[in-house]
Amino acid sequence: MNTRIKSLLHIVGGTLAFAGIVYVIIKLYAYSGQIDFSSFDHSTWLVAVFFAFLYGASNIMLALAWKNLLIYFGNSIHWRSAIRIYGQTQLAKYVPGNIMHLASRQTMGMASGIRALPLAKSSAWELGLIALTAVFFGVLVLPQFYSAVSQGIAVLGFLFTLIVVQLFIVQVFGSLIAKAVVWYTLFLLSSGLLFAVLLNLLTPESNLIHQPILVVCGAFVLAWLAGFITPGAPAGIGIREAVLTLLLKGLTSESELLLCIMLSRMITVTGDLIFFVYASVLSLNKQGNA
Repeated sequence: MNTRIKSLLHIVGGTLAFAGIVYVIIKLYAYSGQIDFSSFDHSTWLVAVFFAFLYGASNIMLALAWKNLLIYFGNSIHWRSAIRIYGQTQLAKYVPGNIMHLASRQTMGMASGIRALPLAKSSAWELGLIALTAVFFGVLVLPQFYSAVSQGIAVLGFLFTLIVVQLFIVQVFGSLIAKAVVWYTLFLLSSGLLFAVLLNLLTPESNLIHQPILVVCGAFVLAWLAGFITPGAPAGIGIREAVLTLLLKGLTSESELLLCIMLSRMITVTGDLIFFVYASVLSLNKQGNA
């Protein structure tokens, strides 16, 4: 690939990434107008900032899963390069259309010397694998709707499902795909747990403290999945909120739940921005060492 084409691909990928930054700023401003910040004390803000950094760090799991997929399709890549490309393009998911981050990753990946076909295959498999992994979290929500299913049975069912699926994947596709699924599971689990803990902190007087935190975690992941598979919804905005409200109805008051959902959105968007900054720093370090 000649220098002119590489430069053009960098420009296209960078433009899409910049568009993501613009939309992130717009969304953060919109969320700030929907939250009564006067109800938050200093400790709440400290927790929110801490959670944003945790969520930003959890995005590294997605980049490492993508790295495994690329290697599976015959294109070796260093973990730093995977994080750099993934992090710099991830913000484009907020651009309407819900595919701009994939297009940005494709162009930036090709500009970095990764072949087009493995890039395209890795994106397609990522969509399928992370959606499949999210489905398994539905087992954790069963106690919310079926009293016959105890919390312990739900957790055991969730773990059993993961183990069986992993054994199947190892036998059919190999360890690289299995490792990718592990990273997707950890990412979804960490994201759901962050939301569940945040909801507990914001609703200390509700019945939520008597419910298992994994039920809320499972509901969050299912809501994430609904937004993920909805065409044209940037980062699932609007869809996740509606599904989460439905799944957790009766567990806590709707006003408290909506407040937590909006704050959670601010945390995840800020976390994505933090991940972008980290990936950009890696990119600058690469250029400096060149």
